[in-house]
Amino acid sequence: MIMTDRLKGKVALITGAASGQGAYELKIFLQEGAKVIATDINTKLLDKHVADLKKQYGDNVLPLKLNVTEEDDWIEATKQGVDQFGKIDVLVNNAGIGVTDKTSGLEATVADWKKFMQTNAMAHFLGMKHVVPYMKKNGGGSIVNISSLASVQGIAGASPYTASKGASRALTKGAARDLGKYNIRVNAVLPGWIVTPMMQQFSLSKPLLDSLIDGIPLGHLGDPEDVAYPVLFLASDEAKYVNGAEIVVDGGQSIRG
Repeated sequence: MIMTDRLKGKVALITGAASGQGAYELKIFLQEGAKVIATDINTKLLDKHVADLKKQYGDNVLPLKLNVTEEDDWIEATKQGVDQFGKIDVLVNNAGIGVTDKTSGLEATVADWKKFMQTNAMAHFLGMKHVVPYMKKNGGGSIVNISSLASVQGIAGASPYTASKGASRALTKGAARDLGKYNIRVNAVLPGWIVTPMMQQFSLSKPLLDSLIDGIPLGHLGDPEDVAYPVLFLASDEAKYVNGAEIVVDGGQSIRG
C-alpha cells in the first residue's frame, strides 16, 4: 500500500484497536501519517500488536488500556493522549460486543441487554463526551461511530444487539446536528458480515454461512480492511463536508432486502 499522508498532522484515538477492524484501522492510520492513541481492554493483545507497529512507527502510537464503558477510563485515556500528542483530531468508536448463542434473542437476560447497550451505545456517547472538548480547542474534528447493518435491517434472533447498534446510529445523527457548528463531523460506518473475532462468536454452521454468502451480491464476506478504508476516508479532510452520513459496507447485502 502506497502511503499518501492522508492523515498527516492528525492525532486519532481508536477503541478496540487490538484486533479485527480496529487493528486494521490502527495500521492504516499510521501508514497515512497519523499519530494514534490505540486503546483496548485487552492490554496483552494490544501490546503484542503495537510492538510490531512500533518497529516502524516508533512513538507515533500510544497503547492504553480503556474499558469503554467506564467514564473514568475515558477521562484518563484522553488526558494521557493529549499529554503525549498535544491534541485529538479524530475519534473512532470501534470497540463493541457481538452476539453469542446465549445472548442472541429475547431470551437474553436484563444483564445481557445492559451489557449490549453500555458497550455498543453508551460507550460511543462517553467517547464523544470526553473527546469533543479537545476537538473544540482544535477548531474541529471527525468522529466515526461503528454501527452495523443490523441497525437498518435487524438480525433475526439478535434483538438486543440490533437495538444497541440502532442506538449508536441514532446517536450519530443527533450528535452531527449538535456538533456541526463547531466544525466537528460525526458519521457512522455500518458493516455487514465482516470476518473478525466478533463474527466468529456467532457459531455459524456451513449451511447458514453459505446462505449468508448467497445473499451478498459480491459473493463473499468482507475483510477488516473493507471497513477500515471508509473509516479512513471519514477521518480525513477528504470528507470535510460529510456530516451525519452513513457508509454501508456489506457487499450489497442490503439491496437484496
